[in-house]
Amino acid sequence: MYLGGLCFITDNKASRLSYEAMVIEALKAGVRWIQYRDKERSRGEIFRKAVELRSITRDYDAILIVNDHPDIALAADADGVHLGQDDLPLKEARKILGGNRLIGISTHKLEHAINANISGADYIGFGPIFQTATKDAGMPKGISLLRKIKSEVRLPVVGIGGIKPENARSVFEAGADAVAVASAILSGDIGENAKRFLEIIRSYEIAHPD
Repeated sequence: MYLGGLCFITDNKASRLSYEAMVIEALKAGVRWIQYRDKERSRGEIFRKAVELRSITRDYDAILIVNDHPDIALAADADGVHLGQDDLPLKEARKILGGNRLIGISTHKLEHAINANISGADYIGFGPIFQTATKDAGMPKGISLLRKIKSEVRLPVVGIGGIKPENARSVFEAGADAVAVASAILSGDIGENAKRFLEIIRSYEIAHPD
């Protein structure tokens, strides 16, 4: 399953829009990979919202990943789940989701990335690459470690953390297969911000066809 070069992560702290509204704006701009991240609602509310977002993303033939909860991802018929280092272990999540849904793992150091590769993750998120205010993710890891991780694992690597239009190209030049963005898309005109990222990605892919 091709994920594309841009993952939009929902964040209700960076926008006053509803999850549905922000996702629709991103999809209308051309984004085809949505990660539903919600740290505040109850599990029941997260499930109901995931079902709504599944309906919306299906209309755009887009991928929906649910953050943290593999059982909710399965129940909502999402395409997969994204897990943090303190969430359910990948092996147990795979028992719930089976082999046909995606499992992404957040990684913050080389050891995490290697373990995710060995354990059968479908992709890894690595970061924070740069300083970010979206969540307390620790000190920036930088481009050099991203490049090292790409040399050590065969999984698709998604750069995350403080990624903006002005630094996104450097993340791809370091080997990232995609970038995950929340606040840089949500701050201002969502559609225009998303289009700017997509244009950067397209120009990079044209210049590096392999």
